[in-house]
Amino acid sequence: MVYFWQGNPGSRRLLLSLLILAAWEAGSGQLHYSVPEEAKHGTFVGRIALDLGLELAELVPRLFRVASKDRGNLLEVNLQNGILFVNSRIDREELCGRSAECSIHLEVIVDRPMQVFHVEVEVKDINDNPPVFPLKEQKLFVSESRMPDSRFPLEGASDADIGANCVLTYKLSSNDYFTLDVNSKNHENKLVELVLRKPLDREDASAHNLFLTATDGGKPELTGTVQLLVTVLDVNDNAPTFEQSEYEIRIFENSDNGTTVIRLNASDRDEGENAAILYSFNSLVSTMVTDQFSIDPNTGEIVVQGNLDFEQVNLYKIRIDATDKGHPPMAGHCTVLVRVLDKNDNAPEIALTSLSLPVREDAQFGTVIALIRVNDLDSGANGQVTCSLTPHVPFKLVSTFKNYYSLVLDSPLDRESVSSYGLVVTARDGGSPSLWATASVSVEVTDVNDNAPVFPQPEYTVFVKENNPPGCHIFTVSARDADTQENALVSYSLVERRVGERALSSYVSVHAESGKVYALQPLDHEELELLQFQPRQPNPDWRYSASLRAGMHSSVHLEEAGILRAGPGGPDQQWPTVSSATPEPEAGEVSPPVGAGVNSNSWTFKYGPGNPKQSGPGELPDKFIIPGSPAIISIRQEPTNSQIDKSDFITFGKKEETKKKKKKKKGNKTQEKKEKGNSTTDNSDQ
Repeated sequence: MVYFWQGNPGSRRLLLSLLILAAWEAGSGQLHYSVPEEAKHGTFVGRIALDLGLELAELVPRLFRVASKDRGNLLEVNLQNGILFVNSRIDREELCGRSAECSIHLEVIVDRPMQVFHVEVEVKDINDNPPVFPLKEQKLFVSESRMPDSRFPLEGASDADIGANCVLTYKLSSNDYFTLDVNSKNHENKLVELVLRKPLDREDASAHNLFLTATDGGKPELTGTVQLLVTVLDVNDNAPTFEQSEYEIRIFENSDNGTTVIRLNASDRDEGENAAILYSFNSLVSTMVTDQFSIDPNTGEIVVQGNLDFEQVNLYKIRIDATDKGHPPMAGHCTVLVRVLDKNDNAPEIALTSLSLPVREDAQFGTVIALIRVNDLDSGANGQVTCSLTPHVPFKLVSTFKNYYSLVLDSPLDRESVSSYGLVVTARDGGSPSLWATASVSVEVTDVNDNAPVFPQPEYTVFVKENNPPGCHIFTVSARDADTQENALVSYSLVERRVGERALSSYVSVHAESGKVYALQPLDHEELELLQFQPRQPNPDWRYSASLRAGMHSSVHLEEAGILRAGPGGPDQQWPTVSSATPEPEAGEVSPPVGAGVNSNSWTFKYGPGNPKQSGPGELPDKFIIPGSPAIISIRQEPTNSQIDKSDFITFGKKEETKKKKKKKKGNKTQEKKEKGNSTTDNSDQ
């Protein structure tokens, strides 16, 4: 209380004393003050010295002091001005709790004489406490099967203030499922309930976070908030579901056992046992599936347990069940399509049919030798087959239809060059790496009579001693035919012509099969020095077993018997060889060519006593010697189409002696023949 007075100071003191006294008496000897809680330090409470009628000057001498049984430090008196003020924080709720009345009792003591005064300071409530809920979060568990209008009690808030400051109102945060119902029996006991407005679906919302706000009646108002965590309890009202109703998986054939095909992941919107899922093959799944695959009931992993073969089965349709452990259990379904991919695990197969063998060497181009069919059990590029044939052969492959080929003749055949062909047909697929197969075809070429008999050389020169016995074998001709079997059979005959006054056939004959040439009568060197004949078929129209014949010229040179002499040991053939390095002429020497022309080569050999005997080349007459020196060996070669009868021959003899003998008279022939007969040997087989 504060009093103001104008006028005489003495009068004022008197009046003040009267008023204090009146107040004292009225309050049973107590002073009453009031102060709001939470007032700041130094806040004015009252002029306690003045109100007690004490002079300011006597406060110190009389030992003025304030005492309190329990809160003496909350208030203090300034001894200079006698004012009671707030010394420390005053919390009404701490002092008095929920009590409606709250005051601080002070004892004021002075000495000389001692006096005790009682002072009551009422602590006024202010709205300094917001509503407080007992927990920061209230948890509620509500089954999703609860019906609408179900009620769930909540713990209300409390406010430490009093009066209007503790009067609370409640508000629930906005939501679709719950409302708030507050039953106000009195301001100290309010029943707060949460009311379900519509059915809950745990699978749509397994929890609802709500906020309940309490507001007091203070000015300004204060609020408190609590979080309401509503957990929706599950019931088994959902079947397991897969992300897809159908899965398509691709896996290569021949995959190892244990290879994972797919790991299924079904989900159940329920929880706990209601969402615990077991996987299994549907009861309608065929044994073909269960033989090849297995499924883990807990993880849903499908693995390979058999041998996948694309060529046998390339698609598996597997129905899967996912069943929860609820009561009653519920099941979901899906289908897994397993497509088996081809691997290049099959080599091509080759089949040869309709073989037209053997093949005539005069077969026409395009003649079909064989039909070929290829097949590959793989698919795509792995099953696409290309065929190839052994290179550099007169055949080729012609594609006639998918995977069908013909082996045909592509170039001329010549049995005499190649009588058979070992063909290899290779079929290769388009896989990576590719596989292949081969098939062998042996093509035998049959002969046709397309070759005439051939003599080794077109002309032979044969030396025969004169006066030979009749029927003497003088030479053997041999012709070869490149054909085979009957087409290669050769028969020999002479080409008839006139020799002088007589027919050639009167001098010589040839055996049709052996080719042996015989002298039919004694030959006279002086009468017939050179006899030429040609063995061949009698006429071009004649055929023997469809064989062809070839002609061959032979020349028989008759030399004087004295020229060819036998050695001391009988018929001994020697070929004189000399060396230009030999220092002694007696050992033999060779001179440069004499009379050599385009078609003639001549050597002159000089023989001496020490000339060794050497065997001669096989193409020369087999058994002869050339005694004395010099000797001339002349080899003449004429072109094949030369008109000269002596197209290829060899002559031997001494140059000088030969000339002399040609000049002898016929009268001496008898004697010379006798000498020759004594000094020569028979070489009729040479």
